[in-house]
Amino acid sequence: MPGSKELRYGLAAPAEVAPLPGKAILQAIIDGRLPQAPISETLSFWLAEVGDGFAAFEGEPGPHLLNPMGGVHGGWALTLIDSVTACAAHTLLPAGTGYTTIETKGNFSRPITKDTGRVRAEARVVASGRRILSAHAEVKDAAGKVLAHGTSTIMMLDAG
Repeated sequence: MPGSKELRYGLAAPAEVAPLPGKAILQAIIDGRLPQAPISETLSFWLAEVGDGFAAFEGEPGPHLLNPMGGVHGGWALTLIDSVTACAAHTLLPAGTGYTTIETKGNFSRPITKDTGRVRAEARVVASGRRILSAHAEVKDAAGKVLAHGTSTIMMLDAG
């Protein structure tokens, strides 16, 4: 897990996040003031960095993610792509605005195994309209080799 700080998992109370813009919510998660999403514990990845239109996750593949053939299931990398692209979009959203993924596409470039070690997924928003955002992501190993890459289309949702 990241550094020496212990991660918390759960959901923030709606009243805690309602007045915050997206980037502030995500930074509070990184800082430990809000919990990492529950899926992060299950899939051993976490939000690590955010900027304007940018997000990064880190993750640790392991035996709990293996498919019947002994490789890390491709759904893990695709979930990383979906999560990091959605968070990149979230950094641009005003307070009270939600989002949902419309589509995520992924390409697997190299195998991910239980011994791959820590990976980093980075995403950047490449187009932002009034309601639709698109982002591109890459999942890389510690040596910087691309393991997977993909895009997501995200729709902003009105408050309420």
